[in-house]
Amino acid sequence: MKKLKMHLERCTGCMRCELECMAEHSSSKSYMRASLSKPLPKTRIFVESMLERSVPVVCRHCKEPLCVSACMTGCMQKDSKTGVVSNMGHEQQCVGCWMCIMACPYGVINTSTDVVGIKGNVFSQALKCDLCPDRENPACLEGCPNEVIELVDIKENI
Repeated sequence: MKKLKMHLERCTGCMRCELECMAEHSSSKSYMRASLSKPLPKTRIFVESMLERSVPVVCRHCKEPLCVSACMTGCMQKDSKTGVVSNMGHEQQCVGCWMCIMACPYGVINTSTDVVGIKGNVFSQALKCDLCPDRENPACLEGCPNEVIELVDIKENI
């Protein structure tokens, strides 16, 4: 199972990880185009200031994720092979109840109100880090100029 490890002493607060994440999860895959689009795509990693230090905060894909147990529709799930916790690509659909947001002790689940459904209707959905499943390495990792983010292999019973 792969997890993101942060080397906090290297973070300068440039927020490049946020921009790369926003771009990766946009239709254009370009942060220049994504930043000009309406609505603005949401990032799934956040750089926050804590004790005069910049700290990147992202989903930890917990061993026993509270967001999964709180999800009333069952769409938030933990993949038994990869350990990735996500509400994307499942038969069940997020209904925007935000129970996962309330349950997450790290505050890393965001809301999106620009998701277009099957019949063209717009609805709300919870968004969180998915470790960029279409990439070898997450976009935030590759975009960080200071090598703050590292993808490590964790041996853990899922």
